[in-house]
Amino acid sequence: MGGTSQSTIAAYETGAKSPTLRTIENLARSQNLEIQVTYLPKMTREDKRSLAYHRAIVDALNEDPDPVYARARKNLEKLSNMHACARQLLDQWRLWLNFPIERLTENMLDPNLQAREMRQVSPFSGVLSSEQRSRILRQFRKEYEI
Repeated sequence: MGGTSQSTIAAYETGAKSPTLRTIENLARSQNLEIQVTYLPKMTREDKRSLAYHRAIVDALNEDPDPVYARARKNLEKLSNMHACARQLLDQWRLWLNFPIERLTENMLDPNLQAREMRQVSPFSGVLSSEQRSRILRQFRKEYEI
């Protein structure tokens, strides 16, 4: 594939070897894809913590989506009435909540700047119990405290 042997691709997949950018471009081209490189600012501690919470929310969505969607839609209306300055982000959430669950969860966990902002005005308040939030926060502190 793309001029790369199967054994080399297997080594990439296991992390035993790292491809060069040229190799990645060749592999992409062989699959009729193109590469886009995006440079983003490092995630802040707050960004990482919010992402940790949203991973658990995604688990809740996958486990039992109806009550999670209902809570998010109800919260979204409250947020819209309380925070006119966040209207653009809240309107984006309104769109996202109409996406299929796979696309919604992909967007929620995306590391890009838009998703980082979206997580800061998340309509999923109340989806996680206080016990779940505490557990996530304890784990987060273990992983990210210096």
